[in-house]
Amino acid sequence: MRTADTLAAAFFALAIPCAAAQPPAPQAISASYDVFRNGMHIAVMNETFEAKGDGYRIVSDTQAVGLLALFQRAPVRVISVGRLTASGLQPLHFEGKRSESDPRRVRGEFDWQAGQLTIEHGGQVEKLPLPRGTQDRLSILYQLMFLAPGKQPTMEIAMTNGRKLGHYQYTVKPGVEIDTPLGRMTTLHVVRQQKPNENNTEIWVSPQHRYLPVKVLLDEDGTRYEQFITRLEIKEPS
Repeated sequence: MRTADTLAAAFFALAIPCAAAQPPAPQAISASYDVFRNGMHIAVMNETFEAKGDGYRIVSDTQAVGLLALFQRAPVRVISVGRLTASGLQPLHFEGKRSESDPRRVRGEFDWQAGQLTIEHGGQVEKLPLPRGTQDRLSILYQLMFLAPGKQPTMEIAMTNGRKLGHYQYTVKPGVEIDTPLGRMTTLHVVRQQKPNENNTEIWVSPQHRYLPVKVLLDEDGTRYEQFITRLEIKEPS
């Protein structure tokens, strides 16, 4: 689970604080991504976002392909469930696992009234203070739909991956053109400001596509992971 877990944590580790007014959420989003390690295609990631009433549900399934599929047959499933608020997404439950018995399963429970985050990993349970605007590693990505990240040069966010609660800062560069399987796009280039012994993470999001990521790069101890969008369908509210 480590490869997909590392990728997912990096891919979804960005967001920004609340904005004054938010656009309405799409009814649904369906997207697919190809994942590469040092240029070799190792996985396909399929994601869905659904908004219903005042709630949302996001599901991300990462399935190994090629030789890796011989050793990792079950997909990694990551789920985020929560509320739609005036400030965007407010997660209530987060979970990542291959199966119910997966020892590497991670969970997060958000108690906003009590201001407490409960995380569970490796059979251990921790209770932590819950900062305002905290996201999980999956909801973070879709929170960008409600914001305008290109209007500010930096972003800061508290985020949990089910193992820890971290605080991250990113720089944002608009107007960066890149080639993708869906064609050439003008993107915002989002780069994590590295601390000592941290991995390099870069994310390209498309303002024309609800600020969804179209390319992601993670350099982890000399191993290069890349994610490219291959399919994107957005159903706007009627």
